[in-house]
Amino acid sequence: MHNPDIIVIGAGAAGLFFAAKAGEQGKRVLVLDHAKRLCEKIRISGGGRCNFTNLGCEPKHFLSENPKFAISALRGYRAHDFLAEVEAAGIPWEEKKLGQLFCQRSAQDIIDLLLDGCCRAGVIVKSGATIGEVGHDGGAFTVTAEGQRLTAPALVIATGGKSIPKIGATGFGYEVARQFGLPVIEPRPALVPLTFGGPIREMAKELAGLSIDASVAAAAPPGTKKKAKPPAFEDGFLFTHRGLSGPSVLQASSYWREGQALEIDLAPARDMAATLRERKARGGAVTMPVALAEHLPKRLAQKLAEHHGWQGRLADWPDRRIEEAADKLHRWQPLPDGSEGYRTAEVTAGGVDTAALHSKTMEAKSLPGLYFVGEVVDVTGWLGGYNFQWAWASAVAAAKALAPSV
Repeated sequence: MHNPDIIVIGAGAAGLFFAAKAGEQGKRVLVLDHAKRLCEKIRISGGGRCNFTNLGCEPKHFLSENPKFAISALRGYRAHDFLAEVEAAGIPWEEKKLGQLFCQRSAQDIIDLLLDGCCRAGVIVKSGATIGEVGHDGGAFTVTAEGQRLTAPALVIATGGKSIPKIGATGFGYEVARQFGLPVIEPRPALVPLTFGGPIREMAKELAGLSIDASVAAAAPPGTKKKAKPPAFEDGFLFTHRGLSGPSVLQASSYWREGQALEIDLAPARDMAATLRERKARGGAVTMPVALAEHLPKRLAQKLAEHHGWQGRLADWPDRRIEEAADKLHRWQPLPDGSEGYRTAEVTAGGVDTAALHSKTMEAKSLPGLYFVGEVVDVTGWLGGYNFQWAWASAVAAAKALAPSV
């Protein structure tokens, strides 16, 4: 296709969905991707079964320098809209906890939905394409691919973020944005396990594989107003050989910044001060580790007692000391020394600054015809299908702008 109406760089969820929608309306669309095997991030998502959306998806489930930016796109194309397309394609699906929707068979069903949509719409998709210079000559966008200079009135960047580089993720989209003068919020790994040094790491190593329900949040800086505090996530919490992981930690990691502690409630369903006082009254001859083991896994109870120096009979503990210990159980504040990085991060936070984009169309304010969709934009969803819904919604927003009948 030598004279497409639209060139899309990036053949992932957002790029292919956009291409299919625009192509359905008669637009000639060319999609380029440097990867030889397309949609690898979709293929490995959700344990291989792709958590393709979330029925409870709302703008509050997204991070951005401008939290209101995502509202228009998310309301313009909702989870039930994509689910209707999944059902129309005959894809069997199931709902897990918290509104998370997965393929019953495999993520390949979603990949096939996207590629079949492009095929029916006459979209040309080129994988393994070496992409060189990207430019704008005043009248059209230019892209050099495989040594060929391509031009089009519109260019859509759907290259994703930097997470999971082994499947081909790069910062290419950010480079294009900067080239055209658009600011980029510093990218960082998100939905990623956090690592620790010192005693916390040693404790985590010895407890590796142990999972409990816990509430985890990035500790708020001093003086933070209640409404501005990072949310707490109550879900699976896992000790690993390198630190802490599990859904609750992955969620909190998106809000965590270097030098910031976590705030972990190891017993969110119980008032441990009242519980320990009641245990003392019933028979305080037990030691603190034994008393804790009635409500926490024995190995964890023992390690916490060692870590905090909680020894001796509960009968010998004054109520004030019990309350101090309970506070540490409900507000444990370990300090991460980092994260496992882009290698294992499910998504990239940060990205193309939303202040430079129109929220209803995803078009660059300073350069008509240039669009950014999906993860490359500074909009990052929670764990549980939200990031795929942003891919679908932002793609449709751009497609509606470029092909108004969508």
